[in-house]
Amino acid sequence: MRTSTLEPPKDDLLEALLGGDSFRPAEPQTIEQTGLSPVVIESLILKFLMQVGSASGREIAGRLCLPFRLLEELLLGLRGRQLLVHKGQSQLSDYLYALTDVGSDRARVAAAACSYVGPAPVPLEDYIVSVEAQTIRAEAVRRREVEEAFSDVSVDGATMDLLGPAINSGAGLFLYGYPGNGKTTIAKRITRCFGQYLWIPQAIVEDGQFIKLYDAAFHEVVRSSESNILKSAGHDARWIKIRRPTVVVGGELTMDCLEIRHDAAANVSEASLQMKSNGGCLLIDDFGRQRVEPAALLNRWIVPLENRHDYLTLPTGKKIQVPFDQLIIFSTNLEPTDLADEAFLRRIPYKIEIVDPSIEEFRKLFQSACLSMGCPYQPQAVDYLVQTHYRPHGRPLRRCHARDLLAAASNYSVFNDVPMQLTPQLLDRVVKSYFTALNS
Repeated sequence: MRTSTLEPPKDDLLEALLGGDSFRPAEPQTIEQTGLSPVVIESLILKFLMQVGSASGREIAGRLCLPFRLLEELLLGLRGRQLLVHKGQSQLSDYLYALTDVGSDRARVAAAACSYVGPAPVPLEDYIVSVEAQTIRAEAVRRREVEEAFSDVSVDGATMDLLGPAINSGAGLFLYGYPGNGKTTIAKRITRCFGQYLWIPQAIVEDGQFIKLYDAAFHEVVRSSESNILKSAGHDARWIKIRRPTVVVGGELTMDCLEIRHDAAANVSEASLQMKSNGGCLLIDDFGRQRVEPAALLNRWIVPLENRHDYLTLPTGKKIQVPFDQLIIFSTNLEPTDLADEAFLRRIPYKIEIVDPSIEEFRKLFQSACLSMGCPYQPQAVDYLVQTHYRPHGRPLRRCHARDLLAAASNYSVFNDVPMQLTPQLLDRVVKSYFTALNS
């Protein structure tokens, strides 16, 4: 049995210097500790050289995200089998490597079987260990952390009292209410309440199948300092440190997104949305507007929500069990009872209505928006807006109105080359086009 390389750091001082990570994948000291066979690593070397033509040993190691000292013996073996040839010397007792004709043939065969070229993958079992070690359920969220996460968002005290326990539970929740009141914004802030960072592998391998996990659309890499202490600490470069993810999907969501997606031509797979959101939040925005029936989506998640793990199918047909470790949030303009039955709602213990702002909060929203746009706040102009354009028409206040109306006012001011001033006359102009389109 191979030695685990996923132990958290033992030295408290070192852990503090590294930013307080409770989990940090250690650099493998042997090929065995990578969890990969030499054949897999050699095929990655050959395919990389087929792409670039020639590269030094350290450049190859950098592309595969493996220590150079582990590849030296493999490179020597490939040269001995006449798959590689030295094209010259490189710095630090290194060589430039290129494929021989035999090596080129072998690389083409490997690429035809699987075209993946990049960081060496991490075994599925190591990924599972990492998710469990960095679970959001281990985070004890307190009121001060929630208030800090929502410091730039207008949330009334009653809603905060409901959100706090829901976030702390690590279970799912419904955010519902009229459009324009900040449900999506609130959902995105929730991730900030948990620990800020986690480690994920860039790719995973199981049953010979390569699964790409890192997704630049959802994962924000945290660049570490290049200090000597960090260099000497030596984490496994196949893993990257990211901010806890908030994966947001809306009307484009289909059932295929919830499964491992396989590119048959390249023979490379991509992780499901659940896997990409592990350790963070998965926001189903505008729930009920997807192209699939809400009941089908909800039924897909009944077992994972209950058991905190999910079952996915590899292209080979093999079923794998993966962690389902995220706060799943359904944001909708519809009533939850109109979208889900009692059995599912029982598994989503928190249903929070995001209501319209009060007049006092509406004024604060305008004040905050004016500050961000560099416009002097005029409370009498806001009162005029409410008295003239809201109350006589029975028009509800929405949290998005301050931002939207001021953005329209700014556009008008720029176009006419006049200073941005919050005046009744300017509000009359922008209200006319804004509310005519919305009819609300």
